[in-house]
Amino acid sequence: MSDPLSRLDDPDFPALTMSQAAELLGVQAAFLRSLDGAGLLRPHRSPGGHRRYSRHQLALAARVRELLDAGHPLASAELIVGLQDELADARADADRLRDAQDDGSRDGHRPST
Repeated sequence: MSDPLSRLDDPDFPALTMSQAAELLGVQAAFLRSLDGAGLLRPHRSPGGHRRYSRHQLALAARVRELLDAGHPLASAELIVGLQDELADARADADRLRDAQDDGSRDGHRPST
């Protein structure tokens, strides 16, 4: 059996209660509830129905909070975060393609143009 504590290394493991998450982010629990209500965060629910947050979700909530603090409404913050994530994914895809082309060049294969 693997080490059960290794789950804490998983950024998607829902390890934190709402109060713990709110304290770490420096926000009120109502802020996290509002993100859940808006559909921006979908925290895991314990068998008793309590919200549990992962590190990934906390990072997303922190990004939204920064945008709200900068004066953006929630709908705009949600759109901005989504576009930032899409751009990051596109850049990662472009990097993978560039690396694959470079690997082909090193193997004696010329990339097609």
